[in-house]
Amino acid sequence: SRRVSGTENYAAEADALARQYESITFAETHRPYLHLIPTVPSRVLDIGAGTGRDAAALAEMGHDVVAVEPTDEMRAHAMRLHPSPGIEWLDDSLPDLAVLTARGEAFDLVMMTAVWMHLDEEQRRCAMPNVARLVRAGGMLIMSLRYGPVPAGRRMFVVTADETTALA
Repeated sequence: SRRVSGTENYAAEADALARQYESITFAETHRPYLHLIPTVPSRVLDIGAGTGRDAAALAEMGHDVVAVEPTDEMRAHAMRLHPSPGIEWLDDSLPDLAVLTARGEAFDLVMMTAVWMHLDEEQRRCAMPNVARLVRAGGMLIMSLRYGPVPAGRRMFVVTADETTALA
């Protein structure tokens, strides 16, 4: 695995994290904004797809999903747990999203679940324009943050709604 800033300890903890992430459903995780998920088949990007739980749920809804996960071990769990012709698994990472940017695609929905807070301020400033270019006109970005104690060996930063809105 190449070292990607913000993914510290994810490779080493991939087995335990897979069990943890898969123990919570897509609906439970995203309940506050499920009503915002398109009901018609759409092109969806899941940045920081982890174990693929969200990508799989979105594909089951009929969406065409690109699931970006920079940690090989997490992506391997995702592909094993959620084999689906509706999901394209991609090795790419924030802040650059170089692979996706080079493809010149845009998505109806871009999701980042518990990802943004792994980037430091400079990385967030660099990442937001790249993420914004991936959202098609009229599309939507849904992001959630994890707050609380930082697990040992991980890297997380306090991110405010005001800062994120200003970057957008």
